[in-house]
Amino acid sequence: MSTHRPLRPGPVVCVGETMAALAPDPLGPLDDADLLRVDIAGAESNVALYLADHGIPARWVSAVGDDPFGRRVRARIAAGGVDVSGVRTDPERPTGLLLKDPGAHGTRVRYHRAGSAASALTADVLDDPAVAGAALVHLSGITPALSPGCRALVERALRPDRPWPVSFDVNHRPALWAGRSAADVLGALADRADIVLVGLDEAQVLWGDRITDAEQVRALLSGPRVLVVKDGDRAATAFVGTAAHSVPALTVRVAEPVGAGDAFAAGFLSGLLRQLPVDRALRLGHLTAASALRVAADHGPLPDPAVVEALLNADDETWRAAVID
Repeated sequence: MSTHRPLRPGPVVCVGETMAALAPDPLGPLDDADLLRVDIAGAESNVALYLADHGIPARWVSAVGDDPFGRRVRARIAAGGVDVSGVRTDPERPTGLLLKDPGAHGTRVRYHRAGSAASALTADVLDDPAVAGAALVHLSGITPALSPGCRALVERALRPDRPWPVSFDVNHRPALWAGRSAADVLGALADRADIVLVGLDEAQVLWGDRITDAEQVRALLSGPRVLVVKDGDRAATAFVGTAAHSVPALTVRVAEPVGAGDAFAAGFLSGLLRQLPVDRALRLGHLTAASALRVAADHGPLPDPAVVEALLNADDETWRAAVID
């Protein structure tokens, strides 16, 4: 957060697409599935839901179709304590859909979102009263890949004269950038945000495997006041100005990794909004990520509050020895 865009009272406004998600039940390859379970999936609404779990006022701004999936998406997110008053219903376009296809080497996601209601969002969404009072606007690198209008929305949200601080999760989805280069677009957008989160593996895919550590990512993205580089199940490092803070990841029994990055983002942002020290905000990110790792869905329950409080305040040795199962 640069000094001219401080965090201020109000909700965190998360802008982006949420889809209906179909996954085999029980989990297994889609080819062999007889039953599909209906859930919802969206990076920005995941962040909003976990923010709400942490008691942070959160608002999700998007568009859905006038269809059963759209009504389900809106109702599920509202039931999680998130303000959905800024969600538009598009009578002409459908709600996006994704299919999860678990396999031996991870879960492949198959998208059916071309022409969706959310892909038709444009920069005018930022004029909505639902956005005007934001304490922080949260965006991801998924949105600019969806359409020219969505990219214009993100570009405008990151203009130098914006009234709100912006957090930006790079969230590179190669399937959405087929035939286009994501590296330049996402690098330029991230460098204009106040708070940025990126995985070290993402950075290597986007900006070259010559990147081997968090410090090299910081050298590449010097613009954000706060930069968090996540190194999978090893550690996360936050750069605040020139200072670096690194916190090892927790040991977690993993059901499925999808959604863990969004959960981490929400936990870390919650820590900043609660004015915790940066290393504690990183711990809260790891603890929240554990919630997603332990379930097959994108959103799972937070660890017991007493466990969260104890681990936030634990010494380093106790933190490193902790197991979340």
